[in-house]
Amino acid sequence: MNLHHLKVFLAIAQTGSISAGAARLFISQPAVTREIRELEARLRLPLFDRQSRGVTLTAAGQRLLPYAERIFALEQAAERDLQAFANLGCGELHLGASATLGSYLLPALIAAFHQQYPDLQLSLQIDNTAACLQQLEDNTITLAFIEGPFTPEQFNHRHLGTDALLPVASPKHPLAKQAAISPIELADAALLIREQGSGTRATLEQAYQALGLQPRIAMALGNSEALKRSLLAGQAVAWVSELAVQQELRNGQLCHLPVRDLQISRDLHAVWRREHSLSPAAVALLEQVEQALSTSKGNIKTF
Repeated sequence: MNLHHLKVFLAIAQTGSISAGAARLFISQPAVTREIRELEARLRLPLFDRQSRGVTLTAAGQRLLPYAERIFALEQAAERDLQAFANLGCGELHLGASATLGSYLLPALIAAFHQQYPDLQLSLQIDNTAACLQQLEDNTITLAFIEGPFTPEQFNHRHLGTDALLPVASPKHPLAKQAAISPIELADAALLIREQGSGTRATLEQAYQALGLQPRIAMALGNSEALKRSLLAGQAVAWVSELAVQQELRNGQLCHLPVRDLQISRDLHAVWRREHSLSPAAVALLEQVEQALSTSKGNIKTF
């Protein structure tokens, strides 16, 4: 059944005349008459009885009317839903983030985003970079914010900024009492490091390898909080995101070790599947994250 024919039928049925139906649809009366005749011919049933003052529905027309009403009510509902989706008035957004971004940067931004668009359903899965990339491949998340390496050819991506890794330890650690520390001295100290698959670990290993150094790894831990708590005993050092360690540096629980000739930073990226388009909600959130980082000139330490 031609939906345009059905729309013309509904307009005439609801207005009660050919002329009123034509006016509602902004088409000529002859065109309306032609459409109805074609529909009646297809159905092989008369739909209207023509009278001196308008038209009335035949028995066949009365049976067709509720179907036409439901069809175009559904069309209007679909249009309203898609408009709401485009305007971030509904929908779901499943996000992934590696540990530093997911724990220290994104929660406040996502909370502000949700306050702005309260009808969106948001979820954030925090894991290491490798796990986030796998979740994208598995299509369980739409957008990932990562600080570790990835294959650019396999993903759409946006560079967000850089994050400094700081060498830190307890004030009780022997290296904390030195005025300057060489990379070799630091490499000789027991090192706490993140787990395999972590962007922090990958960046650190690359930096040590570039200097021909082999770190003395004492323990691998699954997140920055566990790593910082282990440092408090004073027996090891670690490289921790500047964002993750701000509070401990301010209150003196940990100190920034004065290491010479070794500065480590990593790039922050938003990534998504190459063959997928981002939803309006994902685009809007990504723009807010970029704006927040741009405001701080690409350095996330101000958050």
